[in-house]
Amino acid sequence: MTTSEYSECWVKRINDNVPGPSQENSQSAEKHLRVIPSELEIIKQDFERRNTELEKKIEQMEEENMNLRLDMDVQKLEANKLRKGKNKVEEELDSLKTDYKKLRLSMRTVRLGKTLEQWREEIREERNKSDRRERKFQEVQARNEALGKRLSESCEVRIEHLEVNEGRQNEQLHYFQNQVRDRDHVMGEAVVQI
Repeated sequence: MTTSEYSECWVKRINDNVPGPSQENSQSAEKHLRVIPSELEIIKQDFERRNTELEKKIEQMEEENMNLRLDMDVQKLEANKLRKGKNKVEEELDSLKTDYKKLRLSMRTVRLGKTLEQWREEIREERNKSDRRERKFQEVQARNEALGKRLSESCEVRIEHLEVNEGRQNEQLHYFQNQVRDRDHVMGEAVVQI
């Protein structure tokens, strides 16, 4: 004689006493067969993610490096422009000196047939011209000195700054390239071991 529980269990039996799924707790096969990634796949995904991040950083650093070079080129162009301006001012100064010497010489060689009052008036005019030229000479000389000082200070400081930044960028670039190379080596070893 069999009990009702035994009969019920016997009916549910499939493939050598393995009971089939009950209707009450039925779940899809996908939930039971969830794929768990292997350790190698996890490492590979992590490596690819890090590699992508490093490539982006390298691209950013290369772009910054290019911008720094462009800034340095602009600074060099500005320095050349200031030097040309300085040369022009020096040429004007030389011209003023020459004119001043000619004026002095012409004052010595003028005709002597003038009255004392005419001589005094001419001397006054020449002194005024000489004073104006002297002031202009001093202004040009002051501008020239200020321009030279500003040019040398700003260019040297900017070039030093750009060179230091370029050095830092190159160090970081090499560092990230070494990291990528090391990860490639680790991945290669992991693949060989598998």
